[in-house]
Amino acid sequence: MKLSVIGAGSWGTVLAQILADNGHAVTLWARNPDKAARIQESRCNADYLPDLKLHPAITVTGSLEEAAKDAAVLVFVVPSKGMATVARQVAGFTDCRDTVLLTCTKGFDLSTHKLMTDILEETFPHARAIAALSGPNLAKEIAQKQPAATVIACREMKEAKFLQKCFMNGYFRPYTSTDVIGVELCGCVKNCIALVGGMLSGLGYGENAQAGLITRGLAELTRLGMKLGAHRATFFGLAGVGDLIATCTSPLSRNHSAGVALAQGKTVEEITGSTHMVIEGINATPVVRELARAHQVEMPIIEQLYQVLFAQKKVTDAIRDLMKRTAKKE
Repeated sequence: MKLSVIGAGSWGTVLAQILADNGHAVTLWARNPDKAARIQESRCNADYLPDLKLHPAITVTGSLEEAAKDAAVLVFVVPSKGMATVARQVAGFTDCRDTVLLTCTKGFDLSTHKLMTDILEETFPHARAIAALSGPNLAKEIAQKQPAATVIACREMKEAKFLQKCFMNGYFRPYTSTDVIGVELCGCVKNCIALVGGMLSGLGYGENAQAGLITRGLAELTRLGMKLGAHRATFFGLAGVGDLIATCTSPLSRNHSAGVALAQGKTVEEITGSTHMVIEGINATPVVRELARAHQVEMPIIEQLYQVLFAQKKVTDAIRDLMKRTAKKE
């Protein structure tokens, strides 16, 4: 059984390592052929995880055709803005009729505002199954084999359990779900809330502020998810509150780190220009705001975040306006 991971960033590399540790032969695709060759030869993805030595069962390639053809599982871990393009390229080599597709990307398509599973379903209508993985999964910790849990959501429980078996081991524990929309939405919106968590840290605020943000951010996420047809329980599990805790508070989260930089006075352009990693929360915020308005869902944290990111509002002014809102019942 051939398993392929499409995308050789930090998370894609770690997922390939998990699969290889579980006894699978894994093909890892890197967009840049020269980079793929360097990683294959050195057995190290120095740009993202310089301390991780790749498992011998991982083959790194710059050929998307080589990675995609005849794979039983295709794991997509490319930035959200590139998912549609990469999926179309893969479709040029295979219709994935016998393939399970798993997206581990936490974001929206920028042009259509669709979720990643929607993109895959449109591109591969005959795929064996389409699933999403999301949870409190900081790549650097999992690369060190620290214990972590996640959620794999698929409408077909049989295929969710199949993927669970592929990934589950002594340091990585996936749970199954059929709530694809809920699990994927959690992964998108938590990145936005994590930006605010970083802002609070950047201003020197403590645990009370973070706890308040996580709790009220969860309320906003749940309200939106229920309007979109998700299951309420999903938001109180690993994909929801679990991922919020990890990304709102950890300096290993790129969204949290971006929020810290914003609080310290850096602009969005300066932050995005200083890293080769994609800060999905910045891209997702206007989409979440638009969804909230379209479905008449009150999301004041998202609204203030949007004002900071795209209307040059000061972080301190945004937090002040959140705290001065009309008194409400919880």
